[in-house]
Amino acid sequence: MKQILQSLKTGRTELADVPVPAAGAGQLLIRTSASLISAGTERSLVGFGRANWIEKARQQPDKVKMVLEKAKTDGVAATLSAVQSKLDQPLALGYCNAGRVVRAGACVDGFSPGDRVISNGKHAEWVAVPKNLCARIPEGVSDEQATFAMVGAIGLQGLRLAVPTLGETIVVTGLGLIGLLTVQLALAHGCRVIGIDFDSGRCALAQAWGVTTVDLSKGTDPVAVAMEATQGRGVDAVLITAATSSNEPVHQAASMCRKRGRIVLVGVAGLS
Repeated sequence: MKQILQSLKTGRTELADVPVPAAGAGQLLIRTSASLISAGTERSLVGFGRANWIEKARQQPDKVKMVLEKAKTDGVAATLSAVQSKLDQPLALGYCNAGRVVRAGACVDGFSPGDRVISNGKHAEWVAVPKNLCARIPEGVSDEQATFAMVGAIGLQGLRLAVPTLGETIVVTGLGLIGLLTVQLALAHGCRVIGIDFDSGRCALAQAWGVTTVDLSKGTDPVAVAMEATQGRGVDAVLITAATSSNEPVHQAASMCRKRGRIVLVGVAGLS
């Protein structure tokens, strides 16, 4: 079967021929009909692969700490060998997969061959996925539409961490796919929403839903807009759904939040 794999060492992505996986205990074997590309996540993985060793270390300081601890216990040579082996292993991309169940592994109930399901399976013609990471696709929802469920779940989890309350003012920084889904979820929670992005088209889309938007391409100050919208009190929560190395989104979030406000980093941003 065909599967998209990426080299962590070079960042090179290829469409490879690999064996069809087997459905292990607690898993479903699914034949893929649609697979959604998560541009932000997958672009960052490709960028990480293409980065040099120093940049890789800067991007994942927690992993550097683990490597140093391993070097203390196992020695430098063994640690370097383990790191090299890890980087040599291809990374399977993708996590938004729709298809039909072909086979259910042992200890699986509630699913049958022929069921249309959404899962966090990879970009591959066939995927084996734990049953707890699968759900049936309702009638009237196409496979292509269903693939957006996973990115919607990311936005929902970010909003849950912000603990929104009816009537609160929530800022969503970054109006990409996850950001726009987060905006709609926050509106459904009964929150007032301020959306921030550089893209005028995305701002216009959010504005059509009743969102106060800040178009950064026009030089508008998001902190000033947030303070004006809250009569100087500050917003209740900020969700950063952008992917950037800049520290500015986090600094802005701290400046526009009220005392004891919440900041949730759903995407990627500089933290220095």
